[in-house]
Amino acid sequence: MPERHEEMLAQIASEYYLDNESKVEIAKSHGISRFQVARYLDEARREGIVTITIRRPAANPASGARLAAALGIESVTIAPGAGDARDQLARTAAGIVADVVTDGSRLGVSWSRTLQSMAGYLPDLPTCDVVQLAGSISVTGGGGSGSLIHRLGQVAGGRTWPLPAPLIVESADTAASLRRQPEISDALHAADDLDVAVVSLGDWVPGKSTVYERVSPAQRKAATAAGAIAECSGRLLAADGAAADGGLDDCVIAVTLQQLISTPQVVLVAPSEDGVAGVRAAVTAGIANHLVIGSELARHLGAELGLADENPATDGATA
Repeated sequence: MPERHEEMLAQIASEYYLDNESKVEIAKSHGISRFQVARYLDEARREGIVTITIRRPAANPASGARLAAALGIESVTIAPGAGDARDQLARTAAGIVADVVTDGSRLGVSWSRTLQSMAGYLPDLPTCDVVQLAGSISVTGGGGSGSLIHRLGQVAGGRTWPLPAPLIVESADTAASLRRQPEISDALHAADDLDVAVVSLGDWVPGKSTVYERVSPAQRKAATAAGAIAECSGRLLAADGAAADGGLDDCVIAVTLQQLISTPQVVLVAPSEDGVAGVRAAVTAGIANHLVIGSELARHLGAELGLADENPATDGATA
């Protein structure tokens, strides 16, 4: 191929594929017809001047429906894998919450970074009351649980029950004293009559739980010795779904596991990519009707549950 002709093909291909110019615009600038532009683009691909790579998403290990059936819960929703993982989980959780909340419901919401982001994707909700399920916990660069309840209260338009207390205090005596305060007591008792709860699940390891880093080394050690593998709203779970106290439970000001078990609809968001054991524990405990997870955790869950891939893996194609 003459060098000048090859250069022309590369230039036209660059204008079309990289600069997003139309065939009509390219034809006008080069003094040729748009049909010639189309032929040149085909030639550029045929001669290898243009290569097109298609990246297909990784195959899901199993559909949400199959995972839900295997786990024995109402639904599993797998967030899209592209983009920011936490943002995708937040968007997906917002859609589930909007589906399950009905007019006049009492909605309880715990706190996590993902749930904080979720509130931004709930432009509207049926009129409902909102209960803060866990005491305040501050995180650098983000609002705490109090700001989350305020935002949701504005969206829902009903009554709110804030929980003006820390999530974790130093002693059981301090926690007991705070629970006797009327505004705190009212919020905790409001969690007895929830219709929907939205909570997040964290692995009981460094970096996977907002609570883990906020307790003393002795408390962490005691909780781990008691079998803790996961944390939900400050409450610890063992692998068999039982409470794993280790002395920490009495220092937590939050919804109890029994209150969550008694809630008709619980949306559980599990951000961890490898939190299979925690999800199994939460499901066994009865605190998950609707599970929101990422594609990587879905893959691990599918393997754990013996579900084969529904779609073969597809390699990128080059034209």
